[in-house]
Amino acid sequence: MNHDDPGKLFVGGEWVEPDHGHYEVIDPATEEVVGLAPEASRAQVYEAAAAASDAFGPWSRTRPEERAAILDRAADLIQRDFRAHADLARAESGATASTARGMQVAVGAARFRRYARGALEPVEEAIAPQINEAGPMGRAGVFGALAVRQPVGVVTCITSYNNPWANPAGKVAPALAMGNTVLVKPAPQDPLSVYRMAAALAEAGIPPGVVNVVTGSGAEAGEAAVDSPDVDMVSFTGSTAVGQRIAEVCGRGMKRQLMELGGKGAALVLEDADLSSAVAGIGTTFSFYSGQICTAPTRVLVHRSRHDELVAALAAYANALTVGDPADRTTIVGPVISAAHRDRVEAYVELGRKEGARVVTGGARPAHLDRGFYVAPTLLADCTPDLRVVREEIFGPVVVVVPFEDEDEGVALANDSDYGLIDYVWSGDVARAFRIARRLRAGGVGVNTVGRNMEAPFGGFKKSGVGRDVGSYALHAYSETQAIVWPG
Repeated sequence: MNHDDPGKLFVGGEWVEPDHGHYEVIDPATEEVVGLAPEASRAQVYEAAAAASDAFGPWSRTRPEERAAILDRAADLIQRDFRAHADLARAESGATASTARGMQVAVGAARFRRYARGALEPVEEAIAPQINEAGPMGRAGVFGALAVRQPVGVVTCITSYNNPWANPAGKVAPALAMGNTVLVKPAPQDPLSVYRMAAALAEAGIPPGVVNVVTGSGAEAGEAAVDSPDVDMVSFTGSTAVGQRIAEVCGRGMKRQLMELGGKGAALVLEDADLSSAVAGIGTTFSFYSGQICTAPTRVLVHRSRHDELVAALAAYANALTVGDPADRTTIVGPVISAAHRDRVEAYVELGRKEGARVVTGGARPAHLDRGFYVAPTLLADCTPDLRVVREEIFGPVVVVVPFEDEDEGVALANDSDYGLIDYVWSGDVARAFRIARRLRAGGVGVNTVGRNMEAPFGGFKKSGVGRDVGSYALHAYSETQAIVWPG
């Protein structure tokens, strides 16, 4: 499928004309049209869910080796067209060329590869036998038991705009590996890459109806993908506000949920921290996808003795970053996803100013760029814990700095948040850092790093989400556990 062609929905193994025509997908760097995405009707989304439901029985009974082979072939096909996929991902998401290649398409392919292996992981776990006395439940005996992971059924995957390859692959691949069928509803801003993924799966031999993709520019398609009676589970990555609305609908239908929501990652920088390491890690908020990432260390809590030094170093780091066209290999900071989002980020910076924060660097549009949705890397200092810019997720290249006096205050400030996705601790004393990590109410903690172990469980405490995925944890997330008991 050429991405210049008017798009079609992928339903029941067929490419289908959308009922409501098309809408334009805009390149955040050039403001030009990248391509046309199909606008599905509610009825078409329901048809896609029904197709997934029809396909579930046969697919869930296929041999794991067969599912593994299809996922492996899909990874090969994604790799085959790697360059074209990376170019499209860059154009529709605004990610830099290196991010589109290394973090989007490459990670997408790697996740299909990982869950091809995952399809072969054992789904039975033996439970120690139990000796039962004779009684109302029957004769005395030794009872064996087995915990078996079964597929959930039809999984709606609603994916985020910040990574149109890795995020959908991280949902679709483990869901398929476990024997589920999927209805994918990509973010409206950059859905074209997900149709490429569907095309790779179709070419790899996925049976009709096992994977379906529907899109829409507004809320209608996503709402239908959640409330369809054929859907058994919703896996969602996005804002907490939307996640709460989805959870309400899921609650009514008792649908399973995996929710990866907002974050306001605290970076605790202790008095004995290596500042160069801390600055490089915190600086990823500016440099990696313009801060549009829920795991970013956006809320810097620094020991007062290192405050001025850290603020100066972060300002120097931000000012040294090249902001510009993501297609240019020297660019480190590209645009944010849309004009509306740029306005939102700018409004937060203005709010911070009004609330009394000091804009150390950034805070305005880069002067040398006359088009594109750019926000200069911005550092806000002199912040207090009650400011909205400290408490709310901005989702842009904006870092706020709050000083603390001692370790206990630092931990209390880190935990004083509605969110709890990933926090960070920088300290020269690793044992101390680990001790502090255990006190943080967050789903993950990076000690002296923003790096991730891609087999470690991922998910949030509090309003940052429900459930865990990544690695084998994703296979558990897309399964139900069944107990089978028998007399020995």
